[in-house]
Amino acid sequence: MDVVELREFYRMPLGLAARRLISRKLKSFWTPKANDTVVGLGYPLPFLDDLVPEDAHRLAFMLARLGVTPWPTEDKVASALVDEFDLPLLESVADHVLVTHGLELSDNPLEMLQEIWRVMAPQGKLILVVPNRRGFWSASDSSPFGHGQPFSRTQLAGLLKEARFSPVLWHQALIMPPVNRPAIIKATAALEGVGNKLLGRFSGVTIVEAMKQVYAFSSGKRARRLVPRFRPGLLPQPRPIGRVRDE
Repeated sequence: MDVVELREFYRMPLGLAARRLISRKLKSFWTPKANDTVVGLGYPLPFLDDLVPEDAHRLAFMLARLGVTPWPTEDKVASALVDEFDLPLLESVADHVLVTHGLELSDNPLEMLQEIWRVMAPQGKLILVVPNRRGFWSASDSSPFGHGQPFSRTQLAGLLKEARFSPVLWHQALIMPPVNRPAIIKATAALEGVGNKLLGRFSGVTIVEAMKQVYAFSSGKRARRLVPRFRPGLLPQPRPIGRVRDE
């Protein structure tokens, strides 16, 4: 899926229901504050709008393979097309990083997490929303969660540990089946409450909050990529033609 298809999905009844359930779960433990620097990576727009206050410093970074759309529509543009292995940020500047529709689409999830580690503040929070390998949604290509590589909880924990993150909280969301039927969508709240206790392991997405491990890395800054995989083209600076006379 590209950014246009993602945008259209979250405008459909099934996408609106998925957005509502994921936002509700995120809001139960994640509350960015005013003046925090919040970076959304992948396609984070629905959840930045729902959960991050407008007086926070919000940035929406979208992967080159997805494309980019201007955001927000009513203010200065804060979205950009990026290489997930070479983010256009200095070290230790992000208080929160939210990754949705990102990790499962990356060619190298570990290197992506290592680059997120570089830009995160020492006490920063990483929030991952990732398709569950056992879930019904990852087996259906009718939604964005059926694209890319889904992960089990064990796989996510191993990746985070190798990238020097400590998981703090684990959650599940999207117990409802990925079926675009009005009756099922109307019952999403009830299905989510009961299903979490009975079918949590088969949820559509796994949500994990992780903290940056500063003590586990003492050999200096991670080496930056010498030749980025994605480099924007710049026009040459114009110069005057002919001889310039000295004054």
